[in-house]
Amino acid sequence: MSENQDMQDDQMNSPEEFTENNENETVENVTAAPSSEEVLAEEKDRYIRLFAEFENYKKRTSKEKMEFFQYANQDMMISMLGVLDDFERALKEIAKNGNEADLQGVELIYQKLRNKLTEKGLKLMEVNAGEDFNVDFHEAITQIPAPTEALKGKIVDVIESGYTLNDKVIRFAKVVTGK
Repeated sequence: MSENQDMQDDQMNSPEEFTENNENETVENVTAAPSSEEVLAEEKDRYIRLFAEFENYKKRTSKEKMEFFQYANQDMMISMLGVLDDFERALKEIAKNGNEADLQGVELIYQKLRNKLTEKGLKLMEVNAGEDFNVDFHEAITQIPAPTEALKGKIVDVIESGYTLNDKVIRFAKVVTGK
């Protein structure tokens, strides 16, 4: 029995050893845990980042909302361009026939419609023969041999007017270019 008892005594830690091991674990746990200042700094950083992210979200949604309202009537404006074209053709035909009273009446209605659409942001693109062809504003529907050397690569004729809505092209000007 004395051998068994010696083995049990060896297996059991003495109270001094137990206390020493426990203190080492406690010291390790305390150093592994972040201090309250570190936790505060980390939470403050998270708060600042979250606040900045929320501010960016507000700005982005506000910008998207403004763009939506600015271009909400774009489809309606595009459909009205056909009416403007018809008015222009009618004015040309009435001017050929020479009936001044009809011409003034139709021109008055045309100007009223055009002014109302302009108030809503619609603008006519000014395109003239002899200008450089620009793919951002013009659509070349055909090329013809240039009447003069100066008109090579330039606009020879304008077939259909182009329009912008709040500085965004909604219809390209259809032009004939010289080659």
